[in-house]
Amino acid sequence: MNRRITARMTLAVLAAAASIGLGGYPAAGAEQATAPGVTVPAVKSPDGSYIRSIQVKDDRNIRLTVYSAAMDQSYPVDVLRPADTSAPRSTLYLLNGAGGGVDDASWQLRTDALDFLSDKNINVVQIIGGAWSWYSDWVKSDPTLGTNKWSTYLGQELPPLIDAALGTNGVNAIAGISMASLPVMNSVIFNPGLFRSAAVYSGFFQTTTDVGRQAVKAVTERYGHGNVENMWGQDDSPLWAANDPTLNAEKLRGTNLFISTGNGIPGIYDLPGARGRNETSVLDTAQVVATGAFIEANCDASTVAFQNRLNELKIPATFVYRQTGTHIWGYWQDDLKSSWPVLAQGLYSAP
Repeated sequence: MNRRITARMTLAVLAAAASIGLGGYPAAGAEQATAPGVTVPAVKSPDGSYIRSIQVKDDRNIRLTVYSAAMDQSYPVDVLRPADTSAPRSTLYLLNGAGGGVDDASWQLRTDALDFLSDKNINVVQIIGGAWSWYSDWVKSDPTLGTNKWSTYLGQELPPLIDAALGTNGVNAIAGISMASLPVMNSVIFNPGLFRSAAVYSGFFQTTTDVGRQAVKAVTERYGHGNVENMWGQDDSPLWAANDPTLNAEKLRGTNLFISTGNGIPGIYDLPGARGRNETSVLDTAQVVATGAFIEANCDASTVAFQNRLNELKIPATFVYRQTGTHIWGYWQDDLKSSWPVLAQGLYSAP
């Protein structure tokens, strides 16, 4: 990028930072750094969150370190920049599954998602952290999983900082797999107008049914060793209903929606060594496939119930029911590509 373009982008980013109403507060402790088309703004979000630093990986990829005031903790955010940064671009927020992207189960490591998105001329913001939390706002700190205010982070803290740092055009979409299904839909519901498109691959969409509660508890308690009462309280707490996208589906109206699922029948990506798999033996693969088949069959049933609710409300959405497939990355790589036209409807719409 030549010096004139860099200068223009720096001015554009500073203007964006001034125009989004962050108040211009100095970000105490934040490093003032630059990368191609990127500025770490000396501003805070309304609750005091800010970008601490930037790490330049290459000419397209950077890592931001973001301090969340709600969680009193800093988290990394990986960003793929658009190939052309001569004008403000839109942003896709991409969420990982139950491990929060801090393990080896991430879009970066298990798929070609970033290669696929690299020519779409958008910012791709990859959330890192939030393992086993359902990316939700918890009512209490958990002895094992700590303080979780991920709904606040995704909807209120991070977007204005991303807009300021990257000089975006303010147009966003959001997508995610598995555990990210609830936060993807709830981010749309809780933040009207923030995300114009939303896509979920192999997700759960009910928290108040018996099966839905068990799914939530299995992720957080069985695998994460946390306590769901620290998340939404006891089963009769109104927070369980407040976080149920099916109950609150009316608030999804006007958003471009894509939802896909397999049915639990093993397919092409359920063979040892198939794309997206990293088991070390045939026996390990068989065990993981069996677990993934059970999970995906439940995702399929949850998706049907969600579609029925949207149909009742006459809310349009694109649903893809694969003829085979368990709960694994190979299918999600394909699903992301299938969802692109729906994501693009929002991402390429006028600011």
